Order: sequence, then structure tokens, then C-alpha cells
Amino acid sequence: MPYSYAVKDMMVMIPVGGRAQRLLPLTAETSKACLRLLNRPLIEFSILALARQGIRNFIFGVKGYRNYRDLYDYFESGYGLSARYSISPRVHIKYQPNVDDLGSADSVRINMDYYHVRNPVFVVQGDNIFDINLKELVNFHHEKEAFVTIALIEVKDVGGFGIAELSGDNRIKRFVEKPKPEEAPSRLANAGLYLLSPEVRKVFRENGVRRIMKERNRLDFGYDFIPYIVKTGRPVYGYVMNGVWYDVGTPSRYLEAMRGLLDGKCSYLVDFGGRICDDARIWIQGESPEAKRRRREIITKIKSGRICVQGSVLIGRHCRIEDGASIINSCIDNYTKIERGAVIENSAVMDRSIIGEKAEIRDSIIGRHVKVKSSSLKPTKIVSVSVVADDVVIEAGSSLNATKIYPHQHVEGEFENQTLILKQSFTP
Repeated sequence: MPYSYAVKDMMVMIPVGGRAQRLLPLTAETSKACLRLLNRPLIEFSILALARQGIRNFIFGVKGYRNYRDLYDYFESGYGLSARYSISPRVHIKYQPNVDDLGSADSVRINMDYYHVRNPVFVVQGDNIFDINLKELVNFHHEKEAFVTIALIEVKDVGGFGIAELSGDNRIKRFVEKPKPEEAPSRLANAGLYLLSPEVRKVFRENGVRRIMKERNRLDFGYDFIPYIVKTGRPVYGYVMNGVWYDVGTPSRYLEAMRGLLDGKCSYLVDFGGRICDDARIWIQGESPEAKRRRREIITKIKSGRICVQGSVLIGRHCRIEDGASIINSCIDNYTKIERGAVIENSAVMDRSIIGEKAEIRDSIIGRHVKVKSSSLKPTKIVSVSVVADDVVIEAGSSLNATKIYPHQHVEGEFENQTLILKQSFTP
């Protein structure tokens, strides 16, 4: 049966499994793919990037209750997303059947078989944000007669990445997993984006693949399946991306991605709705009468100098910002309250949180429904990529330096390079 290389006919598969250990405690109770970034789920950026290039069919390769629950409850079959971004014809979203997989490649195997996928498949990771020309990638794949094409991105620091060694025509000779800088054959990192020819379905049935699954109890793309494809002599090519790419796999990289998106580095998302003027990268969202009233109040305070908003800033709906507050290169999610004199810089504050008077939040992430108590006499300070998960209360006068707090804690005191996990009150 002939298959189509037209973008509109392709299937996108997004394996989502595991606990996203590197993003803990943000993912302690939330699927990595649904972690909020710039007032929306992280995975929405990938779907939007591809939908605006013509892709209409997506499959979430979900593993585990939390991943399925969070993704299905937000996206369902794709109607809401399509309406929100005026995508027509609409996006269709399906989900992996209730079968546990052995890794990202095994998830693709299961779904290709269950949904009878016969056209090329584009595999996307749940924690990546990318700006890729999909038509150019498909043409490259077709012209090279590739079995698998892997998107590569040039990185400054090769640590933590699989690095590709290419031949003169961009055929991949080998991958070096997490090499030392002096041993890296290039600076081209595996971006975790794979274009698969339909014949991949047959490879999943081969004895070599079955042996890997049995011996390793795993079938991951980077560790298992791609090395197997290369070893068996199939043509695997590397497509070098020109656009930006973010691996939102750690809190530091989360903040890096937030800043890059706010600064307009992704071509498909340069406006977030509610931009206050053409010469400032400041957005204050709001569509209902009540939200618009809050928006007008904040704009009035900015113009009169009662609050300071600098750099690239996104403020969500129904936010309240009191006099003397400063917000610099940050994102403030919906229904958040910033009290008098608080400073938020290079940070993310998720929805329904309260940042108290004179609190200082720098280079950090504050989760949902968090209360940071603070006062002029006992100011609270949260700095150096500290991460506060959902539903946490931090008492006035506390100090967090490079510290992680898991959900539902009540914290008071000074903490540096610590991780607070137990569900109890913390007082050093």
C-alpha cells in the first residue's frame, strides 16, 4: 500500500511516561507534559507548532494513571485546542490503549499497531519545545530515502546529550551518549525528534528487537532502538535544525525556555494575547469583563509608575498587583496576587499563588496555589533556582536558596541546597 509524505497525512506520536525525575518536585503530582509554562501546558507548544504547519492527527503515548488523567482531562479529543487557536479543520487527539509500554519506542510500536498507522510518523518528546520547518524535514527525509531521520541541534555544552557523528552526506555513523567534551565527535545533539518511515512497523517484529525488550526490559529510542537501526545498516540521517530548541528537562532549562519564548525566539508563538503596546514585550491577558477590569488596573499602575514591569513579561487573567511591586522578565499565571513591594525577577509564578509584601523571588519557580508569606519586617527570599511545588505555605522571613519543596508543605526557616519531601511542617 503506498503511503503519503504530505505533512497533513502524517501522524504525530508523543510518548509520555515516567515521573520526569529531573523536574521534581514540579512533577510530583503532575504529568510532565501538563506542567504549566507561560500559562498553558508544556506539551501545548509542540502541538501548536505542528498544527500550524498542517498536522491534524496526534497520539499521546501515555503510560500510567497521572499522565493519562492530566492529558485527557485537558485536551480530550482536541476540540478545545482547535477552538482556542482557530485551527481548522480541527485537531484530532487519540490516546494509547491501557497497555504498559517498555519505553518511548515501545509506545510507538503499540500505537502504530493499534491504530493501523501506515503513513510516516513524527515522534516528539513531551518535554521539548522546538521551532522546526516540518515540510523541509519531510523533503530531506524523502530525498535521502531515509529509514529514520533524526533532528539534530548544535549545542554549546554536550553534557547530558547524545551526540551524533555524521558522514559527509549527513548519514549518522554513530551516537556517543553523554560524552566528555574532549571526546565528543561533534556538537550536534539528538533533539529527540524522529521521522520514521512506515517500514519501521516491520522492524518492531524482528528477533533483534524482541531480544532487546526481553533482555533489557526496555525499548527506548535513544538507548535501544536507534542504535539497533544504525547497527543493522538501515539509512539513518541527521537533519540539522536551524530554529530554536529547548529541552525543558530541569528547572534551569524551564526558566531558560520561558525567557526564550517571552523574548520571541519561536516563530510560531510571538504573541500571547493582550500586549499592552507595540514597543514593549508586556502582555496582560483577560477576556471577560472582570479580567479586563483587572487588566486596565494593572496598565494604569504601570503607566503611572506605581508598579515596575520591565523586560519581557506575561501576566495572566484576574491578577492583582499592588503598588511598589516589580516584575522583570517573568511570567505570572492566572488569579495570582502580588502584594506591595514584592520583587519577581527571571521567575515563574503559577496560577492562584500569593506573593507577600516585600518578598523577593529571583531565578526560581513557584507552583500553583502557593502562599509566600512576607512582610516589611520579615521579608521572604527565594533565589538561585529554588523550586516550590503546588499547595505550599512559606512563612514570613524564610529564605530558600537553591532549595526544592515538594507539594503540601508548611515551611519556615532558612534552607540552602536542600530538598524538603516529607508531608509535615518544616522548622529547622
